[in-house]
Amino acid sequence: MMYHKSNPDSVKICCEALRNGDVIIIPTDTVYGFSAVVDKTMNTDEKIRKIKGRSETKPFIQLIGNPEDIYKYTDDKIPTEVISHWPGPLTIIVHDKNSQGTTAYRCPDDKWLCSLLNELKKPVYSTSANRSGQPQIEKVEQLEKEFSDEVKVIIDDGDRVGGVPSTIISIENNQVQVLREGAVKL
Repeated sequence: MMYHKSNPDSVKICCEALRNGDVIIIPTDTVYGFSAVVDKTMNTDEKIRKIKGRSETKPFIQLIGNPEDIYKYTDDKIPTEVISHWPGPLTIIVHDKNSQGTTAYRCPDDKWLCSLLNELKKPVYSTSANRSGQPQIEKVEQLEKEFSDEVKVIIDDGDRVGGVPSTIISIENNQVQVLREGAVKL
């Protein structure tokens, strides 16, 4: 079902779908993305992978609602000059608390999306809304045609022509490494 972002119930509709373990398509501050709540018990990452056709080895970015939320998930020290780009199109890969793994987080610069994340109170997976290996889809009409049978909700915020994905960095031994140049120049 498609709803416009300006619909006063759009956040509530998305939260309900996400809490039920559904995959949705939402606009971010960069491109349209497949999203699902981060919850291993609901296999939401597998649901996105099936729709997207993405390999199991490539992890998804997790969206958070506030810059300080990153410290719920990591003990890494993030340099002030890096975290100052949040909210914004910067993805930061950090070490997970009490684990050997890493996770990529982003705090988007979109008030609607941050209100969704803060209402949900959980991170949300995000990956561009396209089939793996295909160009990103910029037109809402094409998103609906391609995915309306595979996702629960699509939020329309107009076409995203020329959207630039986020810059991706990792922090290792207090050193910042740019892994993908994107919207933020460091």
